[in-house]
Amino acid sequence: MYTDFAAAPGISWDLVEIWQVDERIAPGGSEALNLTHLERVLPEAVTTHAMPVNEPEGKLEEAAARYAATFPKRFDVAHLGLGVDGHTASLVPDDPVLEVRDRDIAITGSYQGARRMTLTYPALSRADLILFLVTGADKREPLSRLLANDPSIPASHVPMKEGVVFADVDAANA
Repeated sequence: MYTDFAAAPGISWDLVEIWQVDERIAPGGSEALNLTHLERVLPEAVTTHAMPVNEPEGKLEEAAARYAATFPKRFDVAHLGLGVDGHTASLVPDDPVLEVRDRDIAITGSYQGARRMTLTYPALSRADLILFLVTGADKREPLSRLLANDPSIPASHVPMKEGVVFADVDAANA
């Protein structure tokens, strides 16, 4: 979606600021980082506030708190995906961060081989619009569960003032 936005005419990119929703804990420049891919596709004029995931292990919580202190009072849009297990951001099934209500960012346990830094539900609740992008046939079931507001998947717990789901043909065909 960012690639499509980057190619769209008429966007004043110098007015756009992006705060990451989640990120793998990995060294800077790693191909595993979402930031590496964002920097490839977004125009240079965009201000991207990178999650501080390459801090030493004992400093990650402190770095997360400093990052959260940079947040605006509200976000215009929170752009989220949907995993085959119903996760969104790095709010994954059975992880203790699902219960975090006293801070905007948390550090997850290991998920798909990596710990992650993620926005929590309280931070996501400050988005005026939640935008889900759902792609691939393997997302049919979780998309159906999201649309049914199935409480067993983490994505259905995202508080939404307004929500929009963009799904490709593979994900949307039931």
